Amino acid sequence: MKLDYKIIWVEDKIDTKPFLALRQTINEHLVNEFFNVQFETAEDFDEFKEKYEASETFDLIITDLNLNESHGSQVIDFVRDVKHIMTEIFFYSANSELSATNLVNSSRITFHQMDEASAYRELGASIMDLINLTISKFQNIVTMRGMIMQETSSLDLKMDNIVKAQLKNPKLSDEIKPVIENIFDNIFANAEEKYNKAKARKSKDIFRDNILFNSSQKIFALGEILKILKKENFSEDYSKEIILIRNQFAHAELMKNEDGKEYFKVKGEEVYFDENLCREIRKNIIKHVNNISGLESKLDSNA
Repeated sequence: MKLDYKIIWVEDKIDTKPFLALRQTINEHLVNEFFNVQFETAEDFDEFKEKYEASETFDLIITDLNLNESHGSQVIDFVRDVKHIMTEIFFYSANSELSATNLVNSSRITFHQMDEASAYRELGASIMDLINLTISKFQNIVTMRGMIMQETSSLDLKMDNIVKAQLKNPKLSDEIKPVIENIFDNIFANAEEKYNKAKARKSKDIFRDNILFNSSQKIFALGEILKILKKENFSEDYSKEIILIRNQFAHAELMKNEDGKEYFKVKGEEVYFDENLCREIRKNIIKHVNNISGLESKLDSNA
């Protein structure tokens, strides 16, 4: 799990009103936790197998026991015995005792026997409890650090491509010229050891050098490009919410307090990963994924 939360639900009545309502509730919950939700459904084991073979990256599998001519136990045995994957599984039944079902491997499986009186409400609550458990596992401090590095690096690469392409865009040459001049001025101020290279003022040499044409230069250029294109300028927010966070946790020291709770030491301060911080980080990454993707689309359509 990264920012995507992928679920596949195997149920032969999946398109009936109660299950449509449950899927909507689960989807809204994950969106509010700032995940990109991907929901797949299947009506029987064969359809599940086909969709699983095409992806194999689900964070949660939900399956009923009785699936027309097949059974949920086939779903579980396929994942555990054939694929050897320990994905979290939610296994339920409305009219059969789950405890009597023989499984190849029953670890990391949540069993739920539906009660007629409040069947769907309790089913939804149990699924939500398991989802929240998987989220809490994902919010492990080291896992979150890895997610921050991966997602922000991917964003940086996209932003880098956009900036370089627009700085070399002949259609914007007159307006871009002062932007490039400002970049050179900053290089002279902050990279004295490469003075001679910068003095040559060859754009192609500068763009290839990530020390000279660093993150601050790219953020400045991104902001100026957005102004020229008359688009919303999100460059300062990107700098604070993506670059700063990435840099802080790339170099922060992982430590433990007296109670054994892990935290990062960031410039002398203790930064703890709690639910609110994790949600805020996911929210900001998703916001800027959308910003960068939207900008890419607009530039492609105008090319």
